[in-house]
Amino acid sequence: MRRMTEDLRFPTGKFQFNPGITAQTRARAIDAIRRTPSALRAAVNGLNDTRLDTPYRPDGWTVRQLVHHVPESHMNAFVRFKLALTEDNPTIKPYDEDRWAKTKDVKGAIAPSLTLLEALHDRWVTLLEGMDAADFTRPLQHPERGPMSLDSMLQLYAWHGPHHVAHVTSLRTREGW
Repeated sequence: MRRMTEDLRFPTGKFQFNPGITAQTRARAIDAIRRTPSALRAAVNGLNDTRLDTPYRPDGWTVRQLVHHVPESHMNAFVRFKLALTEDNPTIKPYDEDRWAKTKDVKGAIAPSLTLLEALHDRWVTLLEGMDAADFTRPLQHPERGPMSLDSMLQLYAWHGPHHVAHVTSLRTREGW
């Protein structure tokens, strides 16, 4: 019997929205967001430029691109939270992640992106912990995904950070780094 190979795109599994969100579920999601910066920093600790420039899977982004991508994505998420909290059902602007991953700044050192992620998550967690249950039901419109609530956004980004950390840690395991 042929063994199925792991899908390297989804080392933590594909994102699945949980419609039965509770205060405990939210707290766990916020904690995942809180832990992402230190987890990413630990995942890339000690990697040299050659390893940072290694794709995490064939035809995938490099570790360096992933490290720059996470704060870029989470900055957009933070702004989307602020928009949904201060406007009525705003339509948010998507962006082309693949094109962002090829801009010249993404070839640079990862330290600024790790620092940015830490500062951003400090602010984001403060915002999230100050929200009440009604705030998490606030809607926004995503041009590609359709209507979303801040609950669904919270779950998505609680998955997103660990998802990319797992790209790095699973690559390190496979390569014996």
